[in-house]
Amino acid sequence: MPSPLLPPPRLIAFDADDTLWPNQPHFDHVETQLAAILARCGDPARIASHLYAVQRHNMHLFGYGAKSLMLTMIETAVQLTDGAVTGVEIQQLLDLGKRLLDFPIEPLPGVVAVLSALKQRGARLMVLTKGDLFDQESKLARSGLGDFFDHVEIVSEKNEATYRRILARHAVAPADFVMIGNSLKSDILPVLALGAPAIHVPYHTTWIHEEVPAAQLVGLDFHRVESLVEVLAYLE
Repeated sequence: MPSPLLPPPRLIAFDADDTLWPNQPHFDHVETQLAAILARCGDPARIASHLYAVQRHNMHLFGYGAKSLMLTMIETAVQLTDGAVTGVEIQQLLDLGKRLLDFPIEPLPGVVAVLSALKQRGARLMVLTKGDLFDQESKLARSGLGDFFDHVEIVSEKNEATYRRILARHAVAPADFVMIGNSLKSDILPVLALGAPAIHVPYHTTWIHEEVPAAQLVGLDFHRVESLVEVLAYLE
């Protein structure tokens, strides 16, 4: 059941990747290319499974983002080829990773209109995203959306403790905050745990690490919109 309309929040935070601009499709494409480079090592499903296992193992060291994936692809290639990966193939993987660091950023449909309308209302806006600091700052700059936001928070993880620290730093109570994003795991569940409202804007593709079992959502009170423009009416 959708929640009733929210009172005007003091701070509205937006996730970045796959909420403000496309991101996961670029990573999906790179993983497809990885499977082609390592085709001799098995089918794409086996390679993808091994890649994710390596990602999970190294997440506490590498974090998230393009650089993490680049290192993970190289380690995956070394393991799946029993060390026989060639220098040419490693260079191909490096080149794929580099492309993830400079692809053009185009805001998703409705993003500019929504941010413009909220700014005209006098809303206080924040980008709250996780990943590599340099990479996420570069994406925001390339997007052309930076001037809409009063605050930018780039964090290594989006969990309950992270949101609690951010709200304390900005002197905002949970009831005066709302988080908008595509990831149930990162943008919705930890925010609800703090007693703050959250708005889920689904994206057509989701990284496996961000997926949440349906049973985990039973009984939770959050609002879901099919497109970002619906947020305006909800926050009226």
